[in-house]
Amino acid sequence: MQNTTTFKPLYALTHTPINAYFSKNSDDFVVREVPLYEFSGDGEHLIIQIQKKDMTTQEALKALSDFSGVKIKEFGYAGLKDKQGMTTQFISMPRKFEQNLANFSHEKMKILSTAAHNNKLRIGHLKGNSFFIRLKKVLPSEATKLEQAISSIDKIGYANYFGYQRFGKFGDNAASGLELLKEGTVNGKKLKNPKMSEFLISAYQSDLFNRWLSKRVEISRFASEFSLKELAEIYKFANEKELKELKNQKQFFKLIRGEVLGHYPFGKCFNCEDLDAEVARFNARDITSCGLIAGSRAYKSEGLAKVIEDEILGEASKFEAKMSGSRRFAWSYLEDVSFSYNAEKAHFGINFTLQKGSYATVVLEEILHKDIFE
Repeated sequence: MQNTTTFKPLYALTHTPINAYFSKNSDDFVVREVPLYEFSGDGEHLIIQIQKKDMTTQEALKALSDFSGVKIKEFGYAGLKDKQGMTTQFISMPRKFEQNLANFSHEKMKILSTAAHNNKLRIGHLKGNSFFIRLKKVLPSEATKLEQAISSIDKIGYANYFGYQRFGKFGDNAASGLELLKEGTVNGKKLKNPKMSEFLISAYQSDLFNRWLSKRVEISRFASEFSLKELAEIYKFANEKELKELKNQKQFFKLIRGEVLGHYPFGKCFNCEDLDAEVARFNARDITSCGLIAGSRAYKSEGLAKVIEDEILGEASKFEAKMSGSRRFAWSYLEDVSFSYNAEKAHFGINFTLQKGSYATVVLEEILHKDIFE
């Protein structure tokens, strides 16, 4: 369960919480990896599509290694999948071991298909993930609210926050990452595992990203709800022209001159200079806002956008040399959305696809407007 001390970012929508029961199990939470490209059918690597139930990716690799004799480091994968639920993903291994999998059997995992390929899979070599989520104990009145919320997100997009998984069972990963950057220790002790150090620091970066994005959601909402005079009182860091530029935008998520934008769903970053033109491209879903993952190599923002970033991420600048940094889509969109309601069983099913790196649990919380593991 997500710890209550973890920072809770703002929702974009404003509806009241929806009553529905969610359990992250293999019947009610299904994830299918969407590959980035078609596999070549030839080469020295074997791509195996596995379906696993209540297993982490690492546990699946261990099972495959024990059965086939392939060393763990020889496997490749495009992304890590949660333990809870039914997940389908692609794994690569040396093709010379293919026959060793001929009689593979495991109580929690099965091989769905195989294909030869030229390259080993690497982290990020996926287009995204498709999800099926079943909600239970849904009354007809709540089903109507669910339909409205999903339709709204499908129309305007969603804030691409990092999910609770990033911050640990006790919600203390970000604090540990900050301690590492400041003191070189966690709870006063040196860490011997460099991958764990990297993960904790990334949790700190993710927490800062969520705080910045939550601020941008707040600014976007207030720009629509308050007068120019009221906005000037709330946001003293912005001048009248900048506030007018915010208020004149009709879409929910407001763009800011000088911020970093990126071609959507993938492409290079650039600064927002011609605001009117970029707002039109944003509304056409050709580009989107890109939030800061703090670090030395991150693309820099300018002007008011930098002022807002510095307000949230200013402390991280002290540690830039210890973090590489990057940009992450701040505002993203659902694809292939559908939903259905079974009144007799009081079940509500939702299907959608997300870009890689996005969290279905974040979308579900935006839909339900409550902690999904209460």
